[in-house]
Amino acid sequence: MICSAACSAARSRHWSRSTTPPTPGAILYTGGVVNPEIQGRVYPPTQPYLVGREKIREFARAVLSESPLHLDSEAARQAGYSDVIAPPTFAVVVQEATLAQLLADPEAGVDFTRVVHGDQRFSYTRPIVAGDELTATLTIAAVKQLGGHSMVTASSSISDAAGEHVVTAISTLVVRAPEPDDTAAEGSAA
Repeated sequence: MICSAACSAARSRHWSRSTTPPTPGAILYTGGVVNPEIQGRVYPPTQPYLVGREKIREFARAVLSESPLHLDSEAARQAGYSDVIAPPTFAVVVQEATLAQLLADPEAGVDFTRVVHGDQRFSYTRPIVAGDELTATLTIAAVKQLGGHSMVTASSSISDAAGEHVVTAISTLVVRAPEPDDTAAEGSAA
């Protein structure tokens, strides 16, 4: 996962039971690994992300795509697109801002230092094209507790400037339970 400033800030904080919530009236969840009550929560839409041609090309090279549709504007136009199209996994670049909202939510109880990316899926209506202005809205589809660990399924619906659906990016995050030594240290610090 690509991490922005908001995500980096969440990573740099070690969310503990003594952390003061950053928003007035917010309650820091302290009942386990991840607060199951966030299931169904819908976060506000992200700021628009303008998809740049060079960002698509850089991403395509990073994932070793040699498709001319990702690299050559003329080839993309000949295929019927207005400009280069993004590789399918490019949607994570836009989705990242929604996941940063989850990580920064003190009520969620997600400790970024314990997060492992478990799964990623995409459901496209159309390809992402250079010049698209995309906005994403995060819904927490599921929170499951498995053997002390939490599995959080986060669904980011990504739409263009006209409000038309482009892609839904679905991530499953595994939030590992604290190690027994960590739990003992928290108890002795109180």
